[in-house]
Amino acid sequence: MSEEGQVVAGQCHCGTVRFKAALTDGLATARRCTCSYCRMRGAVVVSAKMGGVTVLSGEDALASYRFNTRVAEHFFCSRCGIYTHHQRRSNPNEYGVNVACLEGVSPFDFAEVPVVDGVHHPSDTGGASRQIGTLRFVTLNQHEA
Repeated sequence: MSEEGQVVAGQCHCGTVRFKAALTDGLATARRCTCSYCRMRGAVVVSAKMGGVTVLSGEDALASYRFNTRVAEHFFCSRCGIYTHHQRRSNPNEYGVNVACLEGVSPFDFAEVPVVDGVHHPSDTGGASRQIGTLRFVTLNQHEA
């Protein structure tokens, strides 16, 4: 899945909020962030351009949350609480989409996920976004689990 604008279906846990997302580079943009909100949320996200997320149903159940600079807007289902996507602070013309909400995708599908420095956000430092680590998922043999 690395085509520009590849469209994938997604939904929250209870299925109330259903959407489609045109991913900018498939799953190749997968990452996590260390800012206070993302650190608690723990989601792996991929990128879609502004207008690249279309809510198909449940828009009335979609709630949002903004904090600190109020630039980023985080969307979640008001019924089941699952975060679906957010408008990015680092690039307000882009969305981060929760891979766990995408049809046929799990955050555990990624052996490695880059972790970006959200504590020292580029909008605060004037620098570039930087990777500060890698989150790894290692599957155990069934007899080891």
